[in-house]
Amino acid sequence: MFVDKAKVYVKGGDGGDGIVAFRREKYVPEGGPAGGDGGKGADVIFRVDEGLRTLMDFRYQRHFKAPRGEKGRNKSQNGANAENMIVRIPPGTVVIDDDTQEVIADLTRHGQQVVVARGGRGGRGNIRFATPNNPAPELAEHGEEGQERWVVLELKVMADIGLVGFPSVGKSTLLSVVSAAKPKIGAYHFTTITPNLGVVDVGDGRSFVMADLPGLIEGAHEGVGLGHEFLRHIERTRLIIHVIDMAGSEGRDPFDDWQKINAELDQYNAELAKRPQIIVANKMDIPEAADNLKEFRKRIGEINPELEILEMSSLTRQGVQEVLYKAADLLDQIPEEPAVEAVAEQTERKIYKLDKKEDNSFTIRRENEMFVVESETIERMMKRMQLNTHEAILKLARTLRHMGVDEELRKRGAEDGTIVRIGDFEFEFVEGSSYYY
Repeated sequence: MFVDKAKVYVKGGDGGDGIVAFRREKYVPEGGPAGGDGGKGADVIFRVDEGLRTLMDFRYQRHFKAPRGEKGRNKSQNGANAENMIVRIPPGTVVIDDDTQEVIADLTRHGQQVVVARGGRGGRGNIRFATPNNPAPELAEHGEEGQERWVVLELKVMADIGLVGFPSVGKSTLLSVVSAAKPKIGAYHFTTITPNLGVVDVGDGRSFVMADLPGLIEGAHEGVGLGHEFLRHIERTRLIIHVIDMAGSEGRDPFDDWQKINAELDQYNAELAKRPQIIVANKMDIPEAADNLKEFRKRIGEINPELEILEMSSLTRQGVQEVLYKAADLLDQIPEEPAVEAVAEQTERKIYKLDKKEDNSFTIRRENEMFVVESETIERMMKRMQLNTHEAILKLARTLRHMGVDEELRKRGAEDGTIVRIGDFEFEFVEGSSYYY
């Protein structure tokens, strides 16, 4: 089963906790603080592996959680940083943030990688809080939480040539006779529902990768039929071979088919309509095909007399070799990189983002006899602080006082014994002491 789209959850590792410790060496009186910092949490990194061709693995594993950093140690030793989690993905994968729909990266070359979830910083140990006024602090921090998000992976087939055309025009048959690929072939529409790739040996020392892409129908640019599932893959190809059922065996008009397919490509991505294209008149072994081809050439000539039309029958192999030579010649003239890459340069650019200024705003609301203080800054700080010592509580109280929380609580009517909640923490307000218990 070919999987070309997957949604996965990624979480960077949490940072390790800092610790409170003191020097205990013999003959070293008042040795001072010696608690080290916690290690950094691991990043989740997506890396391209050219040995992969599908997103099949992500059907079975959808959650990737990186390990956390080690706790700090005594004797001023920091905890070890966690080893990054490497997730292998196939070339041609676009990584998209599921919430914002922002393209994180478009990875096409072997070894390319991108960090999709950063690990958290390690917490500081008490050695980092020592000051002349407080040479032996009993303060330490918890590690920062790692970044977490849902991302969508979209795989676009990496092929030199893409076969396009309405269902049942002979694309799969052509691929089967020019390569070792064995696509499923049947006398009904949408036999091909996933892309098939084959390596084609032209016979003169040249070769290329050809993709038989799912049949296209009118309205595909709006998602009709296989819609975007088809069009996603055609963006990667350098050359398009447009296969047309010249015998009209499905009761369709060949010229009308040609116009509709090109219109769908143009409406999905205007640059696709400019991609080099070979028009192949297939099923020329059927008697009606010769008359239809005459009319087709006439109508095409009225639009663009320079367009070349190659005759072929993938069933009898008549004209197949000529098509391969023509395709190889054109590929020699086309740059290796696709002419159209909607997001190809995304990872090549360095993006500078303005850091958000610390937001010290807060809101206070009343719930029965309790006051609830809401502030992202305060809640984030409290998550990092290890509030298990009297000194840590004093530090928190000073911070709240400097931010104006104390004064605002008094204005709202807070008195001795009033319960104050911030996030998951509840405290008792003590009037006149400037800190909480």
